[in-house]
Amino acid sequence: MEAAAAAPANPLKAKMMDEGGEMKVHRIRITLTSRNVQNLEKVCNDLIRGAKEKRLKVKGPVRLPTKHLRITTRKSPCGEGTNTWDRFEMRIHKRLIDLHSPSEIVKQITSISIEPGVDVEVTIADVE
Repeated sequence: MEAAAAAPANPLKAKMMDEGGEMKVHRIRITLTSRNVQNLEKVCNDLIRGAKEKRLKVKGPVRLPTKHLRITTRKSPCGEGTNTWDRFEMRIHKRLIDLHSPSEIVKQITSISIEPGVDVEVTIADVE
């Protein structure tokens, strides 16, 4: 009788729980990538604010080195004339955020509006 009372009514939550009756905690790594720093920082701050409101363990944002993709090309289409060059550069900024929480809560946190041009990658691993 007591064991049945301890089991959750929702079958989805029953799958998420371990033998001790507690929610399974996952280590979630969120990788954010963008060419625009302002949009990237705004999404980072929104994610961290949402995680702290849920009282989750948050690490980050870790700022990874910026990738500079450079292309140097001749201005002249035919190759005649003085040697003038165009230099184009695209910068890719990357941030990492680590969370320790059940995957159910992460769905709620990541449901925020994400700025255009920001790519979000979520990796979930079990904590041992």
